[in-house]
Amino acid sequence: MSGFSMLFDSSSDWLAHTLNNASSERTPALTRLPDGTDIVRPSVGVLELTPAATHSNPNHEALIVSAGVHGNETAPIEVLNQLVNELLAGEWTLTCPLLLILGNPLAMVAGERFLDVNMNRLFAGAHGRDEYRGLPEAARASELEQLCREFARKHSGLALSHYDLHTAIRPSLREKFALYPFVEGREVPADQCRFLLEAEVETLLLQHKAGTTFSSFTSSELGAESFTVELGKVRPFGQNNLGRFAGIRDALRRRFRGETAPAQSSDTEHLTIFEVVHEILNTGENFRFHIPDDVANFTEYDPGTVIWEDEETCYRVGAVPEAIVFPNREVPVGQRVGLMIRARASGQGR
Repeated sequence: MSGFSMLFDSSSDWLAHTLNNASSERTPALTRLPDGTDIVRPSVGVLELTPAATHSNPNHEALIVSAGVHGNETAPIEVLNQLVNELLAGEWTLTCPLLLILGNPLAMVAGERFLDVNMNRLFAGAHGRDEYRGLPEAARASELEQLCREFARKHSGLALSHYDLHTAIRPSLREKFALYPFVEGREVPADQCRFLLEAEVETLLLQHKAGTTFSSFTSSELGAESFTVELGKVRPFGQNNLGRFAGIRDALRRRFRGETAPAQSSDTEHLTIFEVVHEILNTGENFRFHIPDDVANFTEYDPGTVIWEDEETCYRVGAVPEAIVFPNREVPVGQRVGLMIRARASGQGR
């Protein structure tokens, strides 16, 4: 019996199995590849891969790679599925422990960002709040946290990285960018910057406070070098031009195989780093947001531009231009409407 059938029953591959069984509580499955790599499917949409003990791990690392936390962000899902197909077909050998996650199978089947609640706001324990009790996405976030904890414990002697892959509905003047979760005193390692450039991600946003995203959880609780990586536009399954995602596909494959980074990714000066200078919150009934609904991420505003105001506050861009990301006026009172950001000067420390 092949590795495919041991893991995925009659489904053609990992993605098909996940979609076919999204609402099922499947018993775990496992297989061993001819080269000795063990693959366990502990839950629907999750694969844990462990190379044979005889394989060296040149980069001394363990990797978590996730996609589909938002179910309609299909291109990264298809990229991971392609890499799994290559591995199972024997096209290359895995050298590092690997946890692969398709985050929200029910939303993937529905072709929706989420069903009941944005799952990427349910990590770092947020899934336990009363308002989320009984919701499938809260249960899934809790399950994924536990799987990541167990994976990190098993490989505590290795450097742990997590890449949570997304695409976006909103247009962006910088198509591919990454977000680095806030951890007090932490700076972005140079090798992670080189990896982003290798993956054709040339923009990095440093987040300004701890959050409840998947990457924030793995960063703060597990000590991983974690990134949320935005890779392009949302499209339905089968309608993605995966050639536009070759950078992340090839960079991940290289890491999975334990190869050294290509020389052309060594110049980190090509990475533009932004920092948050202001968080816009909905302050209530008199809150007025002066940014158009269709504005693209990274749109820049000149000094003096009024961004928002209420009866007590009027926020204007300061002496240096600022850009906006994630603008959304349709949020409840007290929640984030957007972030104002500014490019960090070259050579400036975090």
